[in-house]
This record gives sequence, C-alpha cells and structure tokens, in this order.
Amino acid sequence: MRSTFAGLNTMVSGITSNQLSLHTTGHNITNANTKGYSRQAVNLGTTHAQEVSTSNGTMLAGTGVAASSIQRARNVYADKQYWTENSTKTYYETRQTNYDKIETIFNDTEDTGVLNELEKFYKAWQTLSSGASTSSNRVSVISDAQSLIDKLQTAATQVQSQINSQYDDLKSDLTKFNDLSAQVAQLNKNIALTESMGATANDLRDQRDNLVDEMSTYVNLNVYEDQHGMYNIVSNGASLVSGSSFMSLELSDPIKNPTYGINDYNIRLKEADIDFIPQDGKFKSLQDTVAEDKTFIDKLGNIAAFFLTTFNDLHQQGVGIDGTDSDIRAYTSTERGYTGPSFGVNFFGNDDTIYTWDDGTQSVVARQYSSITRSLDQPDSETSIPRVTIAGTPGAAEKATTMKGMQLIDALSINSRITDVSGQNLIAARTLAVQQKVSSTGALIENEYEAVPNGAGDGTNAVYLSNLFNLNQSETQDTYTARPIGVISLNSYYQSMTSKLGSDSENMDQKQDAQDDLIQQITNWRSSTAGVDWNEELTNMIKFQTGYSACARCLTTMDEMLDKLINSTGMVGR
Repeated sequence: MRSTFAGLNTMVSGITSNQLSLHTTGHNITNANTKGYSRQAVNLGTTHAQEVSTSNGTMLAGTGVAASSIQRARNVYADKQYWTENSTKTYYETRQTNYDKIETIFNDTEDTGVLNELEKFYKAWQTLSSGASTSSNRVSVISDAQSLIDKLQTAATQVQSQINSQYDDLKSDLTKFNDLSAQVAQLNKNIALTESMGATANDLRDQRDNLVDEMSTYVNLNVYEDQHGMYNIVSNGASLVSGSSFMSLELSDPIKNPTYGINDYNIRLKEADIDFIPQDGKFKSLQDTVAEDKTFIDKLGNIAAFFLTTFNDLHQQGVGIDGTDSDIRAYTSTERGYTGPSFGVNFFGNDDTIYTWDDGTQSVVARQYSSITRSLDQPDSETSIPRVTIAGTPGAAEKATTMKGMQLIDALSINSRITDVSGQNLIAARTLAVQQKVSSTGALIENEYEAVPNGAGDGTNAVYLSNLFNLNQSETQDTYTARPIGVISLNSYYQSMTSKLGSDSENMDQKQDAQDDLIQQITNWRSSTAGVDWNEELTNMIKFQTGYSACARCLTTMDEMLDKLINSTGMVGR
C-alpha cells in the first residue's frame, strides 16, 4: 500500500534532480571557455513504481525521478578524425617553417646572396677577357673568387645550423611528449579507479582527451579504449601508452656524419631499445626537414665540386703572363725548376692535387702527389687544339681523398700560388696556339707543329671560363668530361635549385592552408557536440529553475493537505 507521505518523497526527488541539473548547467557555463571541456548533462529517469490497490484493481503509481548518470557530450568519431588530421597539419606547419628559414638563407633579392657573388665572379672574368694583361683585372678575379667562396661556405654553415636546430627541437619535443604520455597513463589509472565505483569521470576524461590532442601534434596516433575506460595509444605498431604504463622516446647516441659536418640522431623506444620511425606529425617532419636540408648542402657541394673539377680543368688549358713566351715551346714541364709561363695550374684547391669527378658516387676524388707532371699534347696540324694534361709524377706518393657535401665546400679555396705575391700573373686568361715549327735556319718544318702562348693581352681562355657560368656543357670547351652540375650551365643549376625551393615552399603553403581548413571543419564538428552553447544553457537554467520551483510549490501544497488531514480531521466530538 502506498504510504501517506509518498507524495512528499516524490516531490523531494524532483527538487533534488532539478537542483543537480541546475548545478550541472552552472558547471557548463563556468567552463564554457575551458580548453577541451565537454558539455555535461544529467540523465534523468523514473524511479521504481509502487503498487496501489484501488477499487478497479492494483495499479502502479510513480514515485518520482532520479539521476541515473551525468554524461559528457562527446563525438568519438570526430576525436579520432581530429587526432589523425592534426598530426598531418603539424607536419605541414613544421615543413613550412623550415622552408621559410631556408629561403632566408638563399634570398637573392638583395645584393648579398650566392647568385650575386656568382654574377660578380662571372663579370670579373668577362672584364679579364678584354684586358688579360691588366693587373687590377687579375686581382679583381681573385677578390671576387674569395667572396664567392665565403658566401658558399656561409650559406652551407647556416644550413648546418638549421639542421642542428632541428635536432635540438627534436630533443626538446621528445621530453614534452614523454611528459604527456606519463600524464595520460596517470589519468588512465585515476579514471579506472573512479569509474570502478559506477560514476563517470567526465572532467578527468576531458583532461585526458586534451592531452591526446597535444600528443597528436607529434606523431600519428591510434587510440583504443579498454573495458576499464583506459586508453591504449599506438603509433606505427608501438604501444606508447598502455593502461597505466607508457614507453619513453629518446634520441640515440650521436652518429658522426663527416659528409655534412654534423651529428645525426635516430628516435628510439627507450624501454624496448629499438628505433622508432614516426609516420606523421612533428617528429616525422623534423626528420624529413633534416634530410631535405642536407640536399641543399649537397647542391652547394656540387657547385664547389664544379669549381674544383670542371673550372680547374679549363683553367689548366690556359696560360699566365709570368716568364717569357719562348719558354713554353716544350711539350713537357714539371713544376719544380720550370720558369716559363704557367699552364696546367689549378685555380681552386691545392696545386699538388688532381681533382676528378666520380659520377657514379657523386663525389670528388682528390689525389695529392709529392710531384706533378704537366704535359702538352703533341699538335698534329695547325687546326689542332693543344691540351694540357696533368698527372702525378711516376713514383710520387699518392694520397687519395673522397669528398662530398660539406667536405667539398670546406675544401674550396684559391690556389695558394695564385694568392701569393704576384700570384695573379698565374691566372690562365690566355690560350695556347699552334704554329708550324721552325728549323735552326729559319725554315718551316713540314708537318711539325708546336704550341705557343697567344699574346699577353689575349683573353680567350677567360672567355671560355666565363662561358661556363651561362652556357650548357655542349656549348662550352669542357664537353669531354662528366660534370657535378650535369649538362646545364652553372647559373642554371643554382637558379633551378632556388626555383625548386620556391615551388616546394609554395606547394607546402597550399597543403598547409588546405589542412587548416580541414582541421577547422573537424573542430567545428567536435564543438557542435561538445561545445557549450550559452543560449542552450541559459534556457536549461530557466527550465530547471522553474522545475525546482514547481516541485517545491507542489511539496508545499502536499504538506498543507497532510497538515489538514492530521491536525483538522476527527475533531468532532472532542
């Protein structure tokens, strides 16, 4: 049988339920601007009905309302989409930041870039070609060559610094990531403990999801929730967080890389002692930018290799203005004891070293000898072009070094003989010509020829050298060997490098913008479910306030009825 006071309990349940709903609404409103907060709502349900006997039989009468749970509004599918796309967004952002820095290094809009120094060096040879015997023109060639070397080395050093900066960022970010993993593992433990008593740890879950949002900026994540409400976070097959435990990421020991003059590092799973290879996010981006930055050092190294090989080879075919012209009328000469006009002299690098380009390994082999032999090919007609050949003197000790990347840039220097006092006279701006040999009686010797230097003012070889800057290989005098920069001209090689840099940077900008738009859509999608809507919450506040008042009013009415029943009924006859 239904209790006399059952109606009071029914109204009390309404008052407490509306009060709890009003408190939850207040919690939503106060956290409307809290990062990662999810809107909460009280789930209400009827209490167990009570049997009531009536003249028409037994009926079930309601006993009120009860709060079954407080549930947060969350779209799990939107979360998974966000975690996937957020790592890609950060990948593009980090790549674009690196492009911005590299573009600053290779900025040729001002008169301070590599292209400007190439143009100055080119113009110096052009000027020398029309005044090969003028000392100031020769000194300018040396000065502009040194400026170019300094600029190439400065640019390469700046790229090196950028690579080291990327590794520093990677080390710092790994520490932050490990801290996030530790916090998620601790929250997993707290959530499981709290929810073991039947409640839902909404605020703790929000904190955990917020941490996973941050983790997704560093690596690609797959998140799974177990039966205890704990997250298992997996990336590229590695379980980074599993329940209340986690695995730490760290940098490997430094790996010395002499090609680029830096130390490389891998990412490792500390507890498993194996390499970890991220597939997306900031960690992947930092590794990719390091690899890409090395290609810029390679390209600068190829320019240095071009000067050490192709440029030197053509310079060796010319003649300086030291000594007397008659002294060159010999077909062989060694460096020691030779006093005639110079030929076969390196402009760049060491004078006792032969630099050759190995196209298979994309490297320069520098062979150093204790003695160098310089010889002239025997011309066989007036139309033959005499060629200078340099080789190690037979029996001379050889020291061979293979150089790539930064090693080439560091090795690029002006021949010390040329930078010595009066060394500018060794610059081979003029060429060798072929003429028929003359006998001791002054008669021409039939079918016998010799190579002699053109006049001191001849700048033909300077013209050939200047052509290397703007003409393809097929249009120049160096068609007989493979070149570090391929068949295109030197300026075209550098400009293609900077053009590709600009194109890649623009493409990355477009990818970043598209990804930003996608992330914004997913964020709006999440907010439409989890976000706090002020109008909705204020409406709920009025609804629950009205419900609370109505229940209280009904409780007062019932109380008055019971008072009448208890205190005023059965008074007759007293």
